[in-house]
Amino acid sequence: MLCLASYSMAASTATDALGMCKKISKKLASVNYAECAGLDFSVPRFHSVNDQPLLELSLPATALPEGQKAPRILFLGGIHGDEYSSVSVTFKWLNMLKQQHDGRTLWHALPLVNPDGMLKKKGSRVNANKVDLNRNFQPAETVHTPLEYWRERKKKRARYFPGHQPLSEPESKAVHQLIKEFKPDLIVSVHAPHGIVDFDGNTKYPPRRVGPLKLSLLGTYPGSLGNYAWLVRKIPVVTIELPHAGIMPKKREINRMWRDLTGWIDRNTGAYPRVAEK
Repeated sequence: MLCLASYSMAASTATDALGMCKKISKKLASVNYAECAGLDFSVPRFHSVNDQPLLELSLPATALPEGQKAPRILFLGGIHGDEYSSVSVTFKWLNMLKQQHDGRTLWHALPLVNPDGMLKKKGSRVNANKVDLNRNFQPAETVHTPLEYWRERKKKRARYFPGHQPLSEPESKAVHQLIKEFKPDLIVSVHAPHGIVDFDGNTKYPPRRVGPLKLSLLGTYPGSLGNYAWLVRKIPVVTIELPHAGIMPKKREINRMWRDLTGWIDRNTGAYPRVAEK
């Protein structure tokens, strides 16, 4: 039996997740409250600098033959708070995933890694400590540290500030912890506005096209998620760069991108949740 104190804590933390859904739907017209709340996020374990909960969702593998290992996909959106479309599209895809999930893959998602940046009156790429979370991971061994690279190559542009040391931020620590706990076979991260598909990994056949987005390798930057995941942990990363940060793709493009992405996952991991074109 759940004691009253435990029940109150669980109810409080569930309310935190629903409260975040209200904030997101108020900020983004393309994400309605029911669409967010209906995903039934887990009790929040991670919080931002400003103590905003990081929404977390897990869809387990339940339909595999005994002894078969399920592919594990870590799905991230909104690492940069000014890339509104990346958050909106991530929510669209999570709802498709939940409706069509056939239990052959294990997915874990953080649809909004940087709530403080997104919820500002004018969304910011960086978090509340003015750190670019996508430069705040442990770097592979290179000539330049993330801080040196920022000073010498990025001319100290504030929007790319990597922090004074790797994993200085609670949001990047949360992603780092999830990678260690979840041990994904693949990471999918949604960004904007380059309008391409980027890939970090040595898979023989990277995704050449996802909907209207064509493969174009941007390279890895010291401290980026791709740099850390692939060069340090040997986990491939597919980065979806939507065409516009503030404009949603058309519905048919969202569906087509999801179909192409999950089709590529199917060919490279052996299973994926099928979503029909609408």
